[in-house]
Amino acid sequence: MKQKILAVDDEIDILNLLRYNLVNAGFAFIPAEDGPEALELAKTLPDLILLDLMLPNMEGNEVLRRLKADPDTRRIPVIMLTAKGEEIDRVIGLELGADDYIVKPFSPRELVLRIKAVLRKGVPAEDSKVIKAGPVSIDTERFQVFVDGKEAELTAAEFRILLALVRSKGRPLGRETLLLRIGSEEGASGARTIDTHVRRIREKLGPHEGLIETIRGYGYRFRETEEAQ
Repeated sequence: MKQKILAVDDEIDILNLLRYNLVNAGFAFIPAEDGPEALELAKTLPDLILLDLMLPNMEGNEVLRRLKADPDTRRIPVIMLTAKGEEIDRVIGLELGADDYIVKPFSPRELVLRIKAVLRKGVPAEDSKVIKAGPVSIDTERFQVFVDGKEAELTAAEFRILLALVRSKGRPLGRETLLLRIGSEEGASGARTIDTHVRRIREKLGPHEGLIETIRGYGYRFRETEEAQ
């Protein structure tokens, strides 16, 4: 069965461009032209949502907020696709739960590759399906994370970053390495994207946020113990 992509944009030319490239890449294409229509179509549970920021009737960030607040749609990966490329817009989208952020004009080939990267989640096969690190358990088959036995709702990008850090067994990983793990090649601006993702992961670890240590000027490391920083 083809994976379904819900594309939300009020520009018909953009929707036609997306339709052409996504269908050719083997995806099923679902178009929406505004926020309310997107929320309604999201109930069909597409595999991924491409969401423009500037939409009529309801802004993209509000659509994203509602998607992530709904238990039925919160797990759907979202890539923000917008002409607004300022860092504050990128950070707001990521903080609301977006998995990636692509600025118009975009390369259709790059867009397809980044969609595939998000859908793939970058999780290689392992003998053990559940990885435990202190209070954190990661189910690599169901893409679930549990902290003190309670599920933590991570986006696809957050999941991949946390998994990479835990698998590194206490070794630090640079921001560029983590960018590659989430299928991004954004350079310096991408490093700030990693910082935003890590901040959100720490929030979801709650009292165990100190397990992720910042390596100044380099990246991050998952601590083997919760020693004081």
